[in-house]
Amino acid sequence: MALSETRHATAADGLSLAYAIAPAPGAPRIALLHSLALDHRFWNGVAAAIDGRAELLALDCRGHGASGRDAGPVPVSRMANDLAAAMDHAGWDRALVCGCSMGGTIALAFAAAHPARCTALVPIDTTAWYGPDAPRAWDDRAAKAEAGGMAALLPFQHARWLSPAFRAAHPEVEAAADAVFLANDVASYAAACRMLGTTDLREAITAIRVPTLVMVGTDDGATPPAMAEEIVRRIPGATLHPLEGARHLTPLERPAEIAEALLDLASRR
Repeated sequence: MALSETRHATAADGLSLAYAIAPAPGAPRIALLHSLALDHRFWNGVAAAIDGRAELLALDCRGHGASGRDAGPVPVSRMANDLAAAMDHAGWDRALVCGCSMGGTIALAFAAAHPARCTALVPIDTTAWYGPDAPRAWDDRAAKAEAGGMAALLPFQHARWLSPAFRAAHPEVEAAADAVFLANDVASYAAACRMLGTTDLREAITAIRVPTLVMVGTDDGATPPAMAEEIVRRIPGATLHPLEGARHLTPLERPAEIAEALLDLASRR
């Protein structure tokens, strides 16, 4: 079932938040958070593979997609609270929360800040902390976009997003991601970059007590497997699911495998 029904919620600060729903009354509920500079359509392949076996809510994070623009500064806590606002608007009290890359960091923040609303957690290709050099590195990336536009970053993204074999076999997937990436509001993108550079959730996630499955492409150079392993060490009972040969955006590259993992975890209630 496609993420075809778009709705609009309002964040605590008044910003409009767009989200898409795939209804499945009575089925487990899964909330989805996309990666940096993409939007809810990032999850189309996963939604198609789930095929109505779960009810889905896919948020356009603030500054992305059809949500309102925000030039920042934007703390990760505000991004997490945006998901709570979208869930409120949809009438969802709780859900399995899954996010990839930036969305995974937001999912970690959500699970730590809203434990009663998170039934399970699936962070994908992500991290709780990018390291001591992160503020400078992410500020540099933001500045590059501010100086040269989103197109200036596209070659860098192509080297990280998808494995060479997948890129060659499915150029349409990369082309669709490119179109969303290039349409980004530069100021909002820069704010999201700087948010990622200054976020450190290492201590906060030690309080998470929901079933947690951490997934990562074994060839992910943006958030390498060591970062996934660190999340697993810090969340009691968390388990690791490596995706062999995949790079950074595994929901695009391995949607069926991710869909089955989400359904398996969501059904344990």
